[in-house]
Amino acid sequence: MTMISEPDAPAIELGEREKAPGRPSRARTIGVVAVGAALVTFVNVTAAVYLYRGVNDLKTVEARLEQLGQFEQRIGARIDTVNNGFQSRFETLDRQLQANFGQINGNIARLEQGQPIAASEPAPSAPEPTMTDNTTVADASAADESGAGDAQRSFRRKVAPPGPNPSYQRIQQPDGKVYYKKIN
Repeated sequence: MTMISEPDAPAIELGEREKAPGRPSRARTIGVVAVGAALVTFVNVTAAVYLYRGVNDLKTVEARLEQLGQFEQRIGARIDTVNNGFQSRFETLDRQLQANFGQINGNIARLEQGQPIAASEPAPSAPEPTMTDNTTVADASAADESGAGDAQRSFRRKVAPPGPNPSYQRIQQPDGKVYYKKIN
């Protein structure tokens, strides 16, 4: 093989051809890609760690919310028990008040007729109901009526007995408020 060369033409070296202006070397390109991949990997690992922590926090909050629901049910049941107790007490006080009004009206009627009033006569009153954990309004009212009937029989003047056993219907509003409606 024969090679023709001109003495005036400069020889081109292979190393200069790769370093053409505006074109980076392969080693430099591989280095930039490797640094970019390492940066993306670091960001992904960091995001995975924060996502893992977030999932664990979410599980913890869900567990606490379940406990809160159970707590709310227990509190609701206790409030219902207390409400029933208060309603029973109010019914007892109402019966006692009605009995006292009946006694006062009887004494006024005796005074109008000119009969003396016995000062030592005991004032009739309904006995206090005994409350248990399982007492409902109907049970408490039934227990109160047995004692109130004896007190009303001691009057000479007839006083209208209380109506049928009142029951209460629990009504819960969407906003969480609870109302009790008396049902006859």
